[in-house]
Amino acid sequence: MKLIQQIPAWLRNKFVITGIVFVVWLMFFDDRDIVSQFKQAHELNQLEKSRDYYLEEIRTTSAELDKLKSDPATLEKYAREKYRMKKDQEDLFIIEE
Repeated sequence: MKLIQQIPAWLRNKFVITGIVFVVWLMFFDDRDIVSQFKQAHELNQLEKSRDYYLEEIRTTSAELDKLKSDPATLEKYAREKYRMKKDQEDLFIIEE
C-alpha cells in the first residue's frame, strides 16, 4: 500500500494509465508499429531510387530507338556491334580482351 501511495496522483489516474497502455500498444504491438514504419520508409526510398533508374533507362533506350529508326547508318552500326552481323562478302574477326 505504501508503494502505491508513493506514485504521483496523476499517474494513478485510470485515464493516464489507459493512455499510456494505448501508446505502448500502438508503438510496439500494432500492425503499424514504429519498426514497421521505418522498414516501410526504407523500402519506399529503395523503390523510388529503382523507379528513377528505370525511368532514366527508358529515356535512354527511347532516344536510342529514335536514332535507330531515323538513321540507317546508326542501325547498321548497332547491328554490327550488338549482334555481330556482317555483309555477305565480309569476314568478321572478333578480338576478345
